[in-house]
Amino acid sequence: MTGGKAESIVTAAFLVIGDEILSGRTKDKNIGFVADYMTSLGIDLKEVRVVADIKEDIVEAVNALRQRYDYVFTSGGIGPTHDDITAESVAAAFKVPLNLDPRAVAILESHYARGQFTDARKRMARIPEGADLIENKVSKAPGFRIGNVHVMAGVPSIMQAMMDAVAPTLKTGTRMLSETVSADMPESRIAERLAAIQDAHPNTLIGSYPKATDGKFTTQIVIRARDEAVLSAAAKDVSQAVTEISG
Repeated sequence: MTGGKAESIVTAAFLVIGDEILSGRTKDKNIGFVADYMTSLGIDLKEVRVVADIKEDIVEAVNALRQRYDYVFTSGGIGPTHDDITAESVAAAFKVPLNLDPRAVAILESHYARGQFTDARKRMARIPEGADLIENKVSKAPGFRIGNVHVMAGVPSIMQAMMDAVAPTLKTGTRMLSETVSADMPESRIAERLAAIQDAHPNTLIGSYPKATDGKFTTQIVIRARDEAVLSAAAKDVSQAVTEISG
């Protein structure tokens, strides 16, 4: 897919790979970033999965997600250690060989001092056959893109740099607009009206988010739509409902 603007909805999934995330030893910082980043591009992040460093599980997740969504982004498991198995798992998902890639080897050879490009580090130059490289301006070891799957590092600063490199190549849709209405009441008081407003405005997404402060419950109502006029009409109805219920 090439970069550019499209009027259709573009979807994505994010696959987080690593035992350290599931054990709690490492706290994920990438999911929120990717969600914000996709929203800013006009891509709908529809699903996030976290899987362990188990080849069969990674293969299953990659194949399921790449068939369901326009794009899949992964983080984690492309480092130099024995348990970094994402590259070989993605190669298995696409049923292609995993080899030392001359382009990746050249990048890493020029980055490390003589004698420092060890066998362990050469693992980071293994790329599935037919994949394109994703530039890594932080630590040089490249990610890669094969089909609609983008494989990136787990370290947040590196993953974010790779996402910046990938962004110009992505097809994007119409960005989602949003408007927030504050309600000085628990969400239970306005839930029925919000359901009716949602039914009346099917091209919107309406979410209510309760908050308790010093024992007092309030609600933030967020209306989202891709069309400004549609958004405005739904937000007006929500505001009217809040006013009427408040008395």
